[in-house]
Amino acid sequence: MTRKIDIFDTTLRDGEQSPGASMNTEEKLTIARELLRMNVDVIEAGFPISSPGDFKSVQEIGRLAGDDAVVVGLTRAVDKDIDCAAEALKTAKRPRIHTGLGVSPQHIHEKLHMTEDQVIEAATHCVKYAKKYVDDVEFYAEDAGRADQQFLERVVQAAVDAGATVINIPDTTGYQLPDDFGARIKGLTEHVRDIETVTISVHTHNDLGMATALALAGVKNGATQVECTINGLGERAGNTALEEVVMALKMHGDELDGHTDIVTQELTRASHLVSRITGMQVQANKAIVGANAFAHSSGIHQDGVLKARDTYEIIAPEDVGAAGSEIILSARSGHAALKHRLAELGYTFPDDEFDDIYKRFLEIADQKKEVYDEDLESIVQERQRNSTAVYSLDALQVSCGDPLVPTATATVKDEQGDTHVVCSTGSGPIDAAYKAINQVIGANVELEEFSVKAITRGIDAIGEVTVRTQSKDGKVFAGHGADNDIIVSAAKAYIDAINRTILASRAAKK
Repeated sequence: MTRKIDIFDTTLRDGEQSPGASMNTEEKLTIARELLRMNVDVIEAGFPISSPGDFKSVQEIGRLAGDDAVVVGLTRAVDKDIDCAAEALKTAKRPRIHTGLGVSPQHIHEKLHMTEDQVIEAATHCVKYAKKYVDDVEFYAEDAGRADQQFLERVVQAAVDAGATVINIPDTTGYQLPDDFGARIKGLTEHVRDIETVTISVHTHNDLGMATALALAGVKNGATQVECTINGLGERAGNTALEEVVMALKMHGDELDGHTDIVTQELTRASHLVSRITGMQVQANKAIVGANAFAHSSGIHQDGVLKARDTYEIIAPEDVGAAGSEIILSARSGHAALKHRLAELGYTFPDDEFDDIYKRFLEIADQKKEVYDEDLESIVQERQRNSTAVYSLDALQVSCGDPLVPTATATVKDEQGDTHVVCSTGSGPIDAAYKAINQVIGANVELEEFSVKAITRGIDAIGEVTVRTQSKDGKVFAGHGADNDIIVSAAKAYIDAINRTILASRAAKK
Protein backbone atom coordinates (compact mmCIF):
# COMPACT_ATOMS: atom_id res chain seq x y z
CA MET A 1 0.00 0.00 0.00
CA THR A 2 1.32 3.44 -0.89
CA ARG A 3 1.71 6.26 1.65
CA LYS A 4 -1.26 8.54 2.39
CA ILE A 5 -0.44 12.06 1.20
CA ASP A 6 -2.43 14.73 3.02
CA ILE A 7 -3.86 17.54 0.91
CA PHE A 8 -3.55 20.88 2.70
CA ASP A 9 -5.71 23.43 0.89
CA THR A 10 -4.74 27.07 1.31
CA THR A 11 -7.11 28.60 -1.26
CA LEU A 12 -8.79 30.60 1.51
CA ARG A 13 -5.50 31.98 2.83
CA ASP A 14 -2.62 32.00 0.34
CA GLY A 15 -4.95 31.86 -2.65
CA GLU A 16 -6.87 34.89 -1.41
CA GLN A 17 -3.62 36.89 -1.41
CA SER A 18 -3.80 37.05 -5.21
CA PRO A 19 -4.62 40.72 -6.03
CA GLY A 20 -8.37 41.19 -6.43
CA ALA A 21 -9.23 37.69 -5.18
CA SER A 22 -10.31 38.67 -1.67
CA MET A 23 -13.36 36.85 -0.33
CA ASN A 24 -15.87 37.64 2.39
CA THR A 25 -16.79 35.13 5.08
CA GLU A 26 -19.87 33.79 3.27
CA GLU A 27 -17.85 33.19 0.10
CA LYS A 28 -15.15 31.44 2.10
CA LEU A 29 -17.75 29.21 3.72
CA THR A 30 -19.15 28.30 0.30
CA ILE A 31 -15.70 27.19 -0.84
CA ALA A 32 -15.04 25.44 2.48
CA ARG A 33 -18.18 23.34 2.00
CA GLU A 34 -16.87 22.26 -1.38
CA LEU A 35 -13.45 21.43 0.10
CA LEU A 36 -15.18 19.21 2.65
CA ARG A 37 -17.14 17.49 -0.12
CA MET A 38 -13.81 16.85 -1.82
CA ASN A 39 -12.49 15.27 1.39
CA VAL A 40 -9.59 17.69 1.77
CA ASP A 41 -7.51 16.74 4.82
CA VAL A 42 -6.50 20.22 6.00
CA ILE A 43 -8.11 23.63 5.37
CA GLU A 44 -6.06 26.75 6.02
CA ALA A 45 -8.95 29.08 6.75
CA GLY A 46 -7.11 32.38 7.12
CA PHE A 47 -4.66 34.62 8.95
CA PRO A 48 -6.74 35.57 12.01
CA ILE A 49 -4.82 38.63 13.19
CA SER A 50 -4.79 40.22 9.73
CA SER A 51 -8.44 41.37 9.84
CA PRO A 52 -11.75 40.87 11.67
CA GLY A 53 -13.02 39.15 8.51
CA ASP A 54 -10.23 36.57 8.57
CA PHE A 55 -10.76 35.99 12.29
CA LYS A 56 -14.45 35.36 11.72
CA SER A 57 -13.76 33.11 8.73
CA VAL A 58 -11.45 30.90 10.79
CA GLN A 59 -14.10 30.71 13.52
CA GLU A 60 -16.92 29.81 11.15
CA ILE A 61 -14.92 27.29 9.12
CA GLY A 62 -13.75 25.66 12.35
CA ARG A 63 -17.37 25.29 13.38
CA LEU A 64 -18.33 23.98 9.92
CA ALA A 65 -15.56 21.39 9.53
CA GLY A 66 -16.21 19.40 12.70
CA ASP A 67 -14.23 16.16 12.63
CA ASP A 68 -13.99 16.11 8.84
CA ALA A 69 -10.85 18.23 8.41
CA VAL A 70 -8.06 19.92 10.33
CA VAL A 71 -8.64 23.71 10.38
CA VAL A 72 -5.56 25.93 10.35
CA GLY A 73 -4.91 29.52 11.35
CA LEU A 74 -1.71 31.16 10.09
CA THR A 75 0.51 33.32 12.31
CA ARG A 76 3.88 34.98 12.27
CA ALA A 77 6.38 34.01 14.97
CA VAL A 78 4.76 36.62 17.18
CA ASP A 79 2.99 35.91 20.47
CA LYS A 80 -0.01 38.15 19.78
CA ASP A 81 -0.53 36.46 16.38
CA ILE A 82 -0.56 33.07 18.07
CA ASP A 83 -2.92 34.30 20.82
CA CYS A 84 -5.32 35.57 18.16
CA ALA A 85 -5.19 32.35 16.11
CA ALA A 86 -5.79 30.25 19.21
CA GLU A 87 -8.86 32.31 20.05
CA ALA A 88 -10.25 32.00 16.50
CA LEU A 89 -9.63 28.24 16.48
CA LYS A 90 -11.62 27.56 19.66
CA THR A 91 -14.58 26.50 17.49
CA ALA A 92 -12.53 23.84 15.66
CA LYS A 93 -12.55 20.22 16.78
CA ARG A 94 -9.21 19.65 15.02
CA PRO A 95 -7.32 22.95 15.32
CA ARG A 96 -3.80 23.59 14.06
CA ILE A 97 -1.67 26.71 14.50
CA HIS A 98 0.67 27.36 11.57
CA THR A 99 3.57 29.54 12.70
CA GLY A 100 7.11 30.29 11.58
CA LEU A 101 9.49 32.75 10.00
CA GLY A 102 11.93 33.23 7.13
CA VAL A 103 15.14 31.17 6.94
CA SER A 104 16.86 32.34 3.75
CA PRO A 105 19.68 34.93 3.84
CA GLN A 106 17.32 37.40 2.14
CA HIS A 107 14.72 36.97 4.88
CA ILE A 108 17.08 36.70 7.85
CA HIS A 109 19.21 39.72 7.06
CA GLU A 110 17.10 41.99 4.86
CA LYS A 111 13.56 41.39 6.11
CA LEU A 112 13.91 40.27 9.72
CA HIS A 113 17.27 41.93 10.57
CA MET A 114 18.17 38.95 12.75
CA THR A 115 21.10 36.61 13.19
CA GLU A 116 20.87 32.88 12.54
CA ASP A 117 20.95 32.16 16.27
CA GLN A 118 18.07 34.58 16.81
CA VAL A 119 16.06 32.78 14.11
CA ILE A 120 16.68 29.45 15.88
CA GLU A 121 15.57 31.00 19.16
CA ALA A 122 12.44 32.50 17.58
CA ALA A 123 11.54 29.18 15.90
CA THR A 124 11.82 27.34 19.20
CA HIS A 125 9.81 29.96 21.07
CA CYS A 126 6.92 30.23 18.58
CA VAL A 127 6.41 26.46 18.45
CA LYS A 128 6.51 26.10 22.24
CA TYR A 129 4.20 29.08 22.65
CA ALA A 130 1.66 27.66 20.17
CA LYS A 131 1.83 24.25 21.91
CA LYS A 132 0.37 25.91 25.00
CA TYR A 133 -2.87 26.25 23.05
CA VAL A 134 -3.04 23.26 20.68
CA ASP A 135 -1.38 19.89 20.29
CA ASP A 136 -1.07 20.22 16.51
CA VAL A 137 1.50 22.88 15.55
CA GLU A 138 2.90 23.34 12.06
CA PHE A 139 6.18 25.23 11.68
CA TYR A 140 6.96 26.94 8.37
CA ALA A 141 10.51 27.77 7.30
CA GLU A 142 9.67 30.57 4.87
CA ASP A 143 11.78 30.77 1.70
CA ALA A 144 13.41 27.43 2.52
CA GLY A 145 14.11 27.05 -1.19
CA ARG A 146 16.85 29.68 -0.96
CA ALA A 147 18.11 28.77 2.52
CA ASP A 148 21.48 27.28 3.35
CA GLN A 149 20.80 23.56 3.72
CA GLN A 150 22.80 23.12 6.92
CA PHE A 151 21.08 26.10 8.53
CA LEU A 152 17.67 24.84 7.35
CA GLU A 153 18.39 21.53 9.05
CA ARG A 154 19.29 23.39 12.28
CA VAL A 155 16.02 25.34 12.21
CA VAL A 156 13.96 22.24 11.49
CA GLN A 157 15.73 20.35 14.26
CA ALA A 158 14.90 23.16 16.69
CA ALA A 159 11.23 23.10 15.65
CA VAL A 160 11.01 19.32 15.98
CA ASP A 161 12.67 19.44 19.41
CA ALA A 162 10.21 22.17 20.46
CA GLY A 163 7.26 19.91 19.67
CA ALA A 164 6.16 20.75 16.11
CA THR A 165 3.94 18.06 14.60
CA VAL A 166 4.27 19.28 11.00
CA ILE A 167 7.29 20.84 9.31
CA ASN A 168 6.46 22.96 6.27
CA ILE A 169 9.26 23.45 3.72
CA PRO A 170 8.14 26.22 1.32
CA ASP A 171 9.88 27.20 -1.89
CA THR A 172 8.25 30.59 -1.39
CA THR A 173 9.61 32.17 -4.56
CA GLY A 174 9.37 29.10 -6.82
CA TYR A 175 13.13 29.32 -7.23
CA GLN A 176 14.40 25.76 -7.10
CA LEU A 177 14.63 23.04 -9.72
CA PRO A 178 12.62 19.90 -8.87
CA ASP A 179 15.67 17.65 -8.37
CA ASP A 180 17.32 20.19 -6.07
CA PHE A 181 14.14 20.63 -4.03
CA GLY A 182 13.76 16.87 -3.73
CA ALA A 183 17.35 16.61 -2.51
CA ARG A 184 16.59 19.31 0.06
CA ILE A 185 13.72 17.25 1.48
CA LYS A 186 15.82 14.08 1.41
CA GLY A 187 18.56 15.89 3.33
CA LEU A 188 16.11 16.71 6.11
CA THR A 189 15.01 13.07 6.36
CA GLU A 190 18.63 11.98 6.68
CA HIS A 191 20.03 14.62 9.04
CA VAL A 192 17.23 15.81 11.34
CA ARG A 193 16.84 13.69 14.46
CA ASP A 194 13.31 12.30 15.03
CA ILE A 195 12.10 13.71 11.70
CA GLU A 196 10.17 10.46 11.20
CA THR A 197 7.87 11.47 14.09
CA VAL A 198 6.53 14.53 12.24
CA THR A 199 4.82 15.21 8.94
CA ILE A 200 6.99 16.86 6.28
CA SER A 201 4.93 19.29 4.20
CA VAL A 202 5.86 21.06 0.97
CA HIS A 203 4.50 24.42 -0.16
CA THR A 204 5.69 25.45 -3.61
CA HIS A 205 5.06 28.41 -5.89
CA ASN A 206 4.82 28.69 -9.66
CA ASP A 207 7.17 31.60 -10.45
CA LEU A 208 9.07 29.43 -12.94
CA GLY A 209 6.08 27.28 -13.87
CA MET A 210 7.30 24.30 -11.84
CA ALA A 211 5.13 24.37 -8.70
CA THR A 212 3.54 20.95 -9.29
CA ALA A 213 6.86 19.38 -10.31
CA LEU A 214 8.49 20.79 -7.15
CA ALA A 215 5.71 19.45 -4.94
CA LEU A 216 5.90 15.97 -6.48
CA ALA A 217 9.69 15.96 -6.10
CA GLY A 218 9.11 16.69 -2.42
CA VAL A 219 6.66 13.78 -2.14
CA LYS A 220 9.06 11.44 -3.89
CA ASN A 221 11.73 12.28 -1.33
CA GLY A 222 9.73 11.96 1.86
CA ALA A 223 7.03 14.64 2.13
CA THR A 224 3.58 13.37 3.14
CA GLN A 225 1.64 16.64 2.93
CA VAL A 226 1.26 18.98 -0.05
CA GLU A 227 0.02 22.54 0.38
CA CYS A 228 -1.89 23.73 -2.66
CA THR A 229 -4.84 25.76 -3.96
CA ILE A 230 -7.75 25.25 -6.32
CA ASN A 231 -6.74 26.41 -9.83
CA GLY A 232 -3.24 27.20 -8.53
CA LEU A 233 -4.59 30.49 -7.16
CA GLY A 234 -2.10 32.58 -5.21
CA GLU A 235 0.36 35.43 -5.07
CA ARG A 236 2.33 36.37 -8.16
CA ALA A 237 2.29 33.33 -10.50
CA GLY A 238 0.31 31.26 -8.01
CA ASN A 239 0.66 28.14 -5.89
CA THR A 240 0.73 24.45 -6.64
CA ALA A 241 -2.62 23.50 -8.20
CA LEU A 242 -4.52 21.01 -6.05
CA GLU A 243 -6.13 19.31 -9.04
CA GLU A 244 -2.76 18.73 -10.72
CA VAL A 245 -1.14 17.19 -7.65
CA VAL A 246 -4.13 14.97 -6.92
CA MET A 247 -4.40 13.59 -10.45
CA ALA A 248 -0.62 13.17 -10.80
CA LEU A 249 -0.66 11.06 -7.63
CA LYS A 250 -3.63 9.11 -8.97
CA MET A 251 -1.82 8.41 -12.26
CA HIS A 252 1.66 7.80 -10.79
CA GLY A 253 0.95 6.63 -7.26
CA ASP A 254 3.28 3.65 -7.44
CA GLU A 255 6.24 5.66 -8.73
CA LEU A 256 5.67 8.37 -6.11
CA ASP A 257 4.66 5.92 -3.37
CA GLY A 258 1.62 8.00 -2.51
CA HIS A 259 -2.14 8.36 -2.78
CA THR A 260 -4.78 10.84 -1.62
CA ASP A 261 -8.35 10.43 -0.42
CA ILE A 262 -9.65 13.32 -2.55
CA VAL A 263 -12.99 12.82 -4.31
CA THR A 264 -11.67 13.64 -7.77
CA GLN A 265 -15.14 13.90 -9.30
CA GLU A 266 -15.47 17.25 -7.48
CA LEU A 267 -12.39 18.86 -9.05
CA THR A 268 -14.09 20.58 -11.98
CA ARG A 269 -16.93 21.86 -9.87
CA ALA A 270 -14.49 23.22 -7.28
CA SER A 271 -12.51 24.93 -10.03
CA HIS A 272 -15.59 26.65 -11.44
CA LEU A 273 -16.75 27.71 -7.99
CA VAL A 274 -13.43 29.31 -7.02
CA SER A 275 -13.13 31.00 -10.41
CA ARG A 276 -16.57 32.53 -10.16
CA ILE A 277 -16.18 33.73 -6.57
CA THR A 278 -12.71 35.24 -7.02
CA GLY A 279 -13.09 36.49 -10.58
CA MET A 280 -9.81 34.76 -11.50
CA GLN A 281 -10.55 33.10 -14.82
CA VAL A 282 -9.06 29.69 -15.59
CA GLN A 283 -7.15 29.57 -18.86
CA ALA A 284 -8.80 27.32 -21.43
CA ASN A 285 -5.79 25.00 -21.71
CA LYS A 286 -5.33 24.66 -17.93
CA ALA A 287 -4.47 21.08 -16.95
CA ILE A 288 -7.32 18.96 -15.57
CA VAL A 289 -9.99 21.69 -15.23
CA GLY A 290 -9.55 23.99 -18.24
CA ALA A 291 -12.35 24.30 -20.79
CA ASN A 292 -10.16 22.59 -23.41
CA ALA A 293 -8.71 19.91 -21.12
CA PHE A 294 -10.86 17.26 -22.82
CA ALA A 295 -11.58 19.07 -26.11
CA HIS A 296 -10.31 17.80 -29.48
CA SER A 297 -10.33 20.01 -32.57
CA SER A 298 -7.82 18.21 -34.78
CA GLY A 299 -9.36 15.73 -37.20
CA ILE A 300 -6.61 13.20 -36.42
CA HIS A 301 -7.27 13.51 -32.69
CA GLN A 302 -11.01 13.24 -33.17
CA ASP A 303 -10.62 10.07 -35.19
CA GLY A 304 -8.30 8.56 -32.59
CA VAL A 305 -10.51 9.39 -29.61
CA LEU A 306 -13.61 8.02 -31.35
CA LYS A 307 -11.83 4.71 -31.89
CA ALA A 308 -10.33 4.56 -28.38
CA ARG A 309 -10.60 7.34 -25.81
CA ASP A 310 -7.18 6.74 -24.31
CA THR A 311 -5.52 7.39 -27.67
CA TYR A 312 -5.32 11.05 -26.64
CA GLU A 313 -6.80 11.16 -23.13
CA ILE A 314 -4.98 9.81 -20.09
CA ILE A 315 -7.81 10.86 -17.76
CA ALA A 316 -11.50 10.08 -18.20
CA PRO A 317 -13.47 13.36 -18.01
CA GLU A 318 -15.94 11.86 -15.55
CA ASP A 319 -13.08 11.10 -13.14
CA VAL A 320 -12.64 14.84 -12.55
CA GLY A 321 -16.34 15.73 -12.78
CA ALA A 322 -16.14 17.15 -16.29
CA ALA A 323 -19.16 15.16 -17.53
CA GLY A 324 -22.37 17.23 -17.87
CA SER A 325 -25.62 16.67 -16.05
CA GLU A 326 -28.35 14.58 -17.66
CA ILE A 327 -31.06 16.83 -16.27
CA ILE A 328 -32.07 19.44 -18.84
CA LEU A 329 -33.55 22.53 -17.26
CA SER A 330 -35.76 24.84 -19.32
CA ALA A 331 -38.67 27.23 -18.88
CA ARG A 332 -40.95 24.19 -18.63
CA SER A 333 -39.16 22.89 -15.52
CA GLY A 334 -40.98 23.23 -12.22
CA HIS A 335 -39.90 23.89 -8.66
CA ALA A 336 -39.12 20.23 -7.96
CA ALA A 337 -36.70 19.85 -10.88
CA LEU A 338 -34.84 23.05 -10.01
CA LYS A 339 -34.63 22.15 -6.30
CA HIS A 340 -33.29 18.70 -7.21
CA ARG A 341 -30.55 20.06 -9.46
CA LEU A 342 -29.54 22.78 -7.00
CA ALA A 343 -29.31 20.15 -4.26
CA GLU A 344 -27.07 18.02 -6.48
CA LEU A 345 -24.86 21.10 -6.88
CA GLY A 346 -24.75 21.49 -3.11
CA TYR A 347 -27.30 24.28 -2.58
CA THR A 348 -30.42 24.19 -0.42
CA PHE A 349 -32.63 27.16 0.44
CA PRO A 350 -35.65 27.93 2.64
CA ASP A 351 -38.88 28.24 0.65
CA ASP A 352 -39.00 32.05 0.86
CA GLU A 353 -35.44 32.34 -0.54
CA PHE A 354 -36.05 29.64 -3.13
CA ASP A 355 -39.02 31.52 -4.60
CA ASP A 356 -36.74 34.44 -5.51
CA ILE A 357 -34.21 32.07 -7.08
CA TYR A 358 -36.96 30.34 -9.04
CA LYS A 359 -38.20 33.70 -10.38
CA ARG A 360 -34.67 34.56 -11.52
CA PHE A 361 -34.36 31.07 -13.05
CA LEU A 362 -37.55 31.62 -15.06
CA GLU A 363 -36.30 35.00 -16.30
CA ILE A 364 -33.20 33.30 -17.69
CA ALA A 365 -35.08 30.24 -18.94
CA ASP A 366 -37.49 32.46 -20.89
CA GLN A 367 -34.53 33.84 -22.83
CA LYS A 368 -32.65 30.55 -23.31
CA LYS A 369 -33.47 27.12 -24.70
CA GLU A 370 -31.57 25.39 -21.90
CA VAL A 371 -30.29 26.46 -18.48
CA TYR A 372 -26.94 24.90 -17.60
CA ASP A 373 -25.27 24.20 -14.25
CA GLU A 374 -23.03 27.24 -14.76
CA ASP A 375 -26.13 29.42 -15.13
CA LEU A 376 -27.49 28.07 -11.83
CA GLU A 377 -24.15 28.74 -10.12
CA SER A 378 -24.32 32.29 -11.43
CA ILE A 379 -27.84 32.79 -10.05
CA VAL A 380 -26.79 31.57 -6.60
CA GLN A 381 -23.60 33.63 -6.50
CA GLU A 382 -25.48 36.74 -7.62
CA ARG A 383 -27.95 36.24 -4.78
CA GLN A 384 -25.14 35.83 -2.24
CA ARG A 385 -23.50 39.04 -3.46
CA ASN A 386 -26.78 40.93 -3.24
CA SER A 387 -27.45 39.74 0.32
CA THR A 388 -24.61 41.91 1.66
CA ALA A 389 -24.79 44.67 -0.95
CA VAL A 390 -24.56 48.30 0.07
CA TYR A 391 -25.95 49.34 -3.33
CA SER A 392 -27.88 47.30 -5.89
CA LEU A 393 -29.03 47.86 -9.46
CA ASP A 394 -32.81 47.89 -9.81
CA ALA A 395 -33.04 48.88 -13.46
CA LEU A 396 -30.93 50.11 -16.35
CA GLN A 397 -31.98 51.57 -19.67
CA VAL A 398 -29.40 52.41 -22.32
CA SER A 399 -29.68 54.03 -25.74
CA CYS A 400 -26.75 54.08 -28.11
CA GLY A 401 -25.81 53.78 -31.74
CA ASP A 402 -24.53 55.87 -34.60
CA PRO A 403 -25.06 58.85 -34.59
CA LEU A 404 -26.79 58.75 -31.15
CA VAL A 405 -25.05 59.94 -27.99
CA PRO A 406 -24.80 56.93 -25.63
CA THR A 407 -27.14 57.59 -22.70
CA ALA A 408 -27.88 55.51 -19.61
CA THR A 409 -30.65 55.83 -17.06
CA ALA A 410 -29.93 53.81 -13.93
CA THR A 411 -32.12 53.01 -10.93
CA VAL A 412 -29.95 52.27 -7.92
CA LYS A 413 -31.16 51.23 -4.46
CA ASP A 414 -29.07 51.92 -1.34
CA GLU A 415 -28.89 49.91 1.90
CA GLN A 416 -31.56 52.11 3.51
CA GLY A 417 -33.96 51.08 0.76
CA ASP A 418 -33.99 54.50 -0.92
CA THR A 419 -34.17 54.49 -4.72
CA HIS A 420 -32.14 56.86 -6.90
CA VAL A 421 -32.85 57.42 -10.59
CA VAL A 422 -30.01 59.07 -12.49
CA CYS A 423 -29.07 59.70 -16.09
CA SER A 424 -25.72 60.27 -17.80
CA THR A 425 -24.05 60.25 -21.18
CA GLY A 426 -20.70 58.71 -22.06
CA SER A 427 -18.35 57.64 -24.82
CA GLY A 428 -20.16 54.30 -24.98
CA PRO A 429 -23.05 52.51 -23.26
CA ILE A 430 -20.91 51.08 -20.44
CA ASP A 431 -19.15 54.39 -19.85
CA ALA A 432 -22.55 56.10 -19.65
CA ALA A 433 -23.85 53.47 -17.21
CA TYR A 434 -20.81 53.76 -14.97
CA LYS A 435 -21.01 57.56 -14.92
CA ALA A 436 -24.69 57.33 -13.95
CA ILE A 437 -23.85 54.93 -11.12
CA ASN A 438 -21.08 57.24 -9.92
CA GLN A 439 -23.65 60.03 -9.52
CA VAL A 440 -25.36 57.96 -6.82
CA ILE A 441 -22.41 56.30 -5.16
CA GLY A 442 -19.67 58.84 -5.70
CA ALA A 443 -17.11 56.05 -5.95
CA ASN A 444 -13.51 57.16 -5.84
CA VAL A 445 -12.13 54.19 -7.78
CA GLU A 446 -10.31 53.64 -11.05
CA LEU A 447 -11.35 50.88 -13.46
CA GLU A 448 -8.22 48.75 -13.99
CA GLU A 449 -9.58 45.77 -15.93
CA PHE A 450 -12.78 44.73 -17.70
CA SER A 451 -13.53 41.30 -19.12
CA VAL A 452 -16.64 39.54 -20.35
CA LYS A 453 -17.24 35.87 -21.10
CA ALA A 454 -20.18 33.66 -21.91
CA ILE A 455 -20.89 31.35 -19.00
CA THR A 456 -22.32 28.68 -21.29
CA ARG A 457 -22.43 27.97 -25.00
CA GLY A 458 -24.92 29.46 -27.44
CA ILE A 459 -25.85 32.91 -28.70
CA ASP A 460 -28.34 33.24 -25.83
CA ALA A 461 -25.72 32.53 -23.15
CA ILE A 462 -25.52 34.60 -19.99
CA GLY A 463 -22.68 37.10 -20.18
CA GLU A 464 -20.54 37.31 -17.05
CA VAL A 465 -18.52 40.49 -16.57
CA THR A 466 -15.54 40.74 -14.23
CA VAL A 467 -14.05 44.11 -13.41
CA ARG A 468 -11.11 45.11 -11.26
CA THR A 469 -11.06 48.50 -9.63
CA GLN A 470 -8.38 50.25 -7.63
CA SER A 471 -9.31 52.38 -4.64
CA LYS A 472 -7.53 55.62 -3.77
CA ASP A 473 -5.35 53.75 -1.24
CA GLY A 474 -4.15 51.35 -3.93
CA LYS A 475 -6.22 48.30 -3.01
CA VAL A 476 -7.60 46.19 -5.86
CA PHE A 477 -11.13 44.75 -5.74
CA ALA A 478 -12.86 42.42 -8.17
CA GLY A 479 -16.54 42.71 -9.01
CA HIS A 480 -18.76 40.26 -10.86
CA GLY A 481 -22.09 40.54 -12.61
CA ALA A 482 -24.11 38.19 -14.80
CA ASP A 483 -27.09 38.79 -17.07
CA ASN A 484 -28.28 38.02 -20.59
CA ASP A 485 -27.61 41.70 -21.34
CA ILE A 486 -23.86 42.36 -21.03
CA ILE A 487 -24.43 46.07 -20.35
CA VAL A 488 -26.50 45.12 -17.32
CA SER A 489 -23.81 42.57 -16.37
CA ALA A 490 -21.19 45.32 -16.59
CA ALA A 491 -23.22 47.64 -14.34
CA LYS A 492 -23.76 44.88 -11.76
CA ALA A 493 -20.05 44.03 -11.77
CA TYR A 494 -19.06 47.67 -11.23
CA ILE A 495 -21.49 48.06 -8.32
CA ASP A 496 -20.22 44.78 -6.82
CA ALA A 497 -16.62 46.04 -6.92
CA ILE A 498 -17.67 49.32 -5.27
CA ASN A 499 -19.61 47.42 -2.60
CA ARG A 500 -16.49 45.39 -1.79
CA THR A 501 -14.43 48.59 -1.58
CA ILE A 502 -16.92 50.17 0.82
CA LEU A 503 -17.23 47.06 3.01
CA ALA A 504 -13.44 46.67 3.22
CA SER A 505 -13.08 50.33 4.21
CA ARG A 506 -15.73 49.93 6.92
CA ALA A 507 -14.05 46.78 8.26
CA ALA A 508 -10.69 48.54 8.42
CA LYS A 509 -12.18 51.30 10.60
CA LYS A 510 -13.57 48.88 13.17
